[in-house]
Amino acid sequence: MKKIGILGGTFDPPHYGHLLMANEALAAMDLDEVWFMPNQEPPHKKKPESVKNEERLKMLELALEDNEQFRAETIEWQRQGPSFTFDTMKILTSNFPDHDFFFIIGADMIEYLPKWYKIEELIRLVTFIGVNRPNYRHESMYPIEFVEMPSMDISSSLIRERLKKGSSVRYLLPDDVIRFIKENHLYGTGSSIELS
Repeated sequence: MKKIGILGGTFDPPHYGHLLMANEALAAMDLDEVWFMPNQEPPHKKKPESVKNEERLKMLELALEDNEQFRAETIEWQRQGPSFTFDTMKILTSNFPDHDFFFIIGADMIEYLPKWYKIEELIRLVTFIGVNRPNYRHESMYPIEFVEMPSMDISSSLIRERLKKGSSVRYLLPDDVIRFIKENHLYGTGSSIELS
C-alpha cells in the first residue's frame, strides 16, 4: 500500500510554510508522496478572488518542481460548490484502493474538526496528521497523529498583504513563484515592483 499525504488549501500563493509542513509530515510518517490539493471553494473561509485557478496551479507546480515526492492534485476543481473533504476523499479512496491516505492539517484546523462536514465518516477514510502551529491547542476528540514542525508563522494572506504594499516577500516563497507573480502582475503588483 502506498502512503499518500494530502495537503489541502487555497495555495494563494503557495509558500515555504506549506512546503515545510508537507515535508515534516512526509518524513515523520514515512509517506511515499504528498499531494497538494487546491480547493475550489473552501467551506470554512471565503477564497480570495485575486487570481485564476490556472495561475494558482502554475504557482503550485513551480513551488513543487524540485521535489519528486510532491505533486499537485486538482480533483476538487472537477466539482462545483464547496470543497468538502469527505466528498473528495470518497472519490480518491475509490479511485486508488491500493493507497492509504493521510490528511495533513495545521493546528488551526484541529480546533475546527468538530465542525467538518461528515467528520465521523471522514475519520474512517483517512488518518489525520496534525502539524503544530503557534498559538493553537493540539487537543482533539478525534484520532490524530501529531507531527512537530519548526515554528514558521507564514500565511498566504500575510504574503498577499505584503505584495499589495510592495514589501519584500523574499525567503517567504520559492524564487520561481516570486518571478511568476512579478511577470504576471498578480496580487496588485505592478511591472516596476521589486519583489525580492
